[in-house]
Amino acid sequence: MSENSSHKIPKRVLDKDLDRFASVEEAAGFLSRRLVAPGLALLFLASAAIFASLYVFDEPRAAVIVAAAVIAGYMALNIGANDVANNVGPAVGARAITMGGALVMAAVAETAGALLAGGQVVETVASGIIFPDAITDPGTFIRVMLAALIASALWIHLSSYIRAPVSTTHAIVGGVMGAGIAAAGLSAVNWASMGAITASWMLSPFLGGFIAALLLVFIETSITERTDKITSAIRVVPLLIAAMLGAFSTYLANTLSGHDLLHLDRVQLLIVGLVVFVAAWIIFHGIVKGQAVGLENRNQSLKLLFTIPLLISAALLSFAHGANDVANAVGPLAGIFHAADTGAVAERVSVPFWVILIGALGISVGLMLFGPRLIRMVGAEITKLNPLRAFCIAAATSFTVMGASAFGMPVSTTHIAVGAVFGVGFYREWSASRPAARRAAERMAPALDPDPQAGGKKGSQQEIIRRRLVRRAHVTTIVTAWLTTVPASAGLAALIFYAMRG
Repeated sequence: MSENSSHKIPKRVLDKDLDRFASVEEAAGFLSRRLVAPGLALLFLASAAIFASLYVFDEPRAAVIVAAAVIAGYMALNIGANDVANNVGPAVGARAITMGGALVMAAVAETAGALLAGGQVVETVASGIIFPDAITDPGTFIRVMLAALIASALWIHLSSYIRAPVSTTHAIVGGVMGAGIAAAGLSAVNWASMGAITASWMLSPFLGGFIAALLLVFIETSITERTDKITSAIRVVPLLIAAMLGAFSTYLANTLSGHDLLHLDRVQLLIVGLVVFVAAWIIFHGIVKGQAVGLENRNQSLKLLFTIPLLISAALLSFAHGANDVANAVGPLAGIFHAADTGAVAERVSVPFWVILIGALGISVGLMLFGPRLIRMVGAEITKLNPLRAFCIAAATSFTVMGASAFGMPVSTTHIAVGAVFGVGFYREWSASRPAARRAAERMAPALDPDPQAGGKKGSQQEIIRRRLVRRAHVTTIVTAWLTTVPASAGLAALIFYAMRG
């Protein structure tokens, strides 16, 4: 009896061993899940290398082009992980769409935008930063673009890791400028062009914030503050949707005209926008009217009526972003391909379809694998959002990006989107601080805030009004990232260029 008991394992020791074994299994499972996304990213980069080699295997400097394709794919992954959060973050923060739905919608829209309207290389990347005659040697030009791609991609990757939504436009501009200075000195930089670019960067967030706040004022005065809110929404919401679609159709037609796919003058472009506006109003007036059947006349009901406008604005913004920002990844690759293929440096080069495809797929893959964390920050952690306010943010960003593109302004989608978020937040904070508005806000807060945090049974509404609507800690983080992106990318690109030159 005693002999058998001496061989028994004490229950406490057995439990501890089982706990340790379970902990090891849990840690192994967690590690494997953490490695899935990087593994899939590496698989995409390997596929990009194989895909590029099929097109350039007989080209001179084929190895250099394939290497550039891999780096451009890496840059596109980082753009998808960092920038696309601006497009769908407000919709997710307002709970108008799930994270999975937002990822799929953004991936499809980004890819469509890049493939349909992203064929033209952005001039600021190709010839607007460095004078074309400053670097005439193709080998030097290739090293400059490679260094710019590597530096900007590394900086964007670091920014995504620390959850700072910096601008890929800033990163690539800084990278090209830094590598160009390292290659040919300060005189190689087109400082007049850089001044115009910097001015647009400074203006864009304020413009986005102003338009977003203006839209919120319009919605409040025309819908939420009206006695018959539902009837007012039936009249106004279709007009807002029609305005978005009309403006977008004009932008798209103008972009396709620039690619010689269409030949429309300004009057014809306006006619296209007007036709789409009228058609959209007819269609969505019926849809919104049907949604409004049976809704109570209160602000809470308006969230349902603004869900479709919010999703449309987010999809259109993703399309516009894919069309514009894909050049941040594939613009340098197109320049490298042209220089390696022809042995000359050109002011403007065309973008082969396979180059655009690498950028488009890279943005979508980066979004699907690494985007959710930053989407949550942009959409939920900066300010409290509901479909009404999120629509103002997405629509303001869309209008600003498309308007800037029509005038050739190289603006940052990140700046505009985050500026719109802060514009709405600061307006609400200012509005809530007014004595007359405070009483109205107290009546509206339960309906407009999806999950208000009460501060007490009697003083909960006052606590909602008093709380800081804008997380100013994020302001510091984001502004610091903006101010450091250009010099950091420039310095890193210069170091990489020197390392390549030997």
